[in-house]
Amino acid sequence: MGVLRFHFTAADLGRTRVAAQPDPLWELVLSANLLGNREGRAVFDRWRVDARARIRTLPPWLGGVVRNLAPPKGDFPDLLTPLAGQHGIEAGLDAVLSTPRDRLTRELTALGPLPRWAGPLVRGERAGLALLGQALDGYYTHVLGPYWPRVEALVAADQALRARAFMRGGVSAVLDSLRPCLRWQAPVLEADYPQDRDVHLDGRGLLLIPSAFCWRLPVTWIDPALPPVVVYPVHHTPQWWGTSQEGPGRDALAALLGATRAAVLRAAATGDSCGELARRVGKSVSITSYHLNVLCEAGLAASVPDGPRTLYTATALGLRLLGHNSTPDARRGTLRSVAPPM
Repeated sequence: MGVLRFHFTAADLGRTRVAAQPDPLWELVLSANLLGNREGRAVFDRWRVDARARIRTLPPWLGGVVRNLAPPKGDFPDLLTPLAGQHGIEAGLDAVLSTPRDRLTRELTALGPLPRWAGPLVRGERAGLALLGQALDGYYTHVLGPYWPRVEALVAADQALRARAFMRGGVSAVLDSLRPCLRWQAPVLEADYPQDRDVHLDGRGLLLIPSAFCWRLPVTWIDPALPPVVVYPVHHTPQWWGTSQEGPGRDALAALLGATRAAVLRAAATGDSCGELARRVGKSVSITSYHLNVLCEAGLAASVPDGPRTLYTATALGLRLLGHNSTPDARRGTLRSVAPPM
């Protein structure tokens, strides 16, 4: 096991930031990795059962495309996770499909031998790009999409934790709050990694991307010339996967019609402990705790440990219910049938 090190300057501290929302392409690739291996069984096995059932309803070739480009072990091409993914799945897919031909060839051939269907893609041909777009869109919409509110909930809880760290001590406190996955020993942020690697930020700053499907170790790009990012795992609450939007989660959402629960959700929009939220809404801690549990079950709030306390915060879905500005939800299109080139 090696060590990954990000070397900071004073300018880098001022340009370091946490992603504003979960990145759908990083989540897509990392979830595909987890589908093909047995890591994090206690956390992901129940999700794997459902995800594998969903992928079996899709055209048989689709899973093969995703599996070959995002294998269970080893590297995957940087082009699958462009920065444009920060603006949503459509922007991310457009960026992937606009990858220059020379970069496609370079990054895909670095994976080693690929099946025959990958030839047109490696050459940057329209048929190959169409196949890749169909595979990524189909996987995201039908396999990852039903869990997107849960992904948003976990990331929103992590963002609240980082915001509180920033208020306590600025960017250095944010970096220090990433333990145990990442360790801040100024001016270096380091982590266990499959190999020794040093990334000199050189004034570019670092984008911190919390991820529901990143497991145990952080992930970064292969190409050191790309704008520096590090993807790190969020804390998973018990049964984080909950239910998909097709399941009983809708019953929990209906329970939100009560005035007290709405007040608790409104108070949780800025994130705080149960005791502080109870004070804000003028209810006892036990009543507030009950309503927070219902909100968490519905995917409208999330909890995350913050030292000896538990922090509660409204999720992106909860904020939308309250009428706050938020990025529109991901597409829920219908996968068009396409046959892979032979």
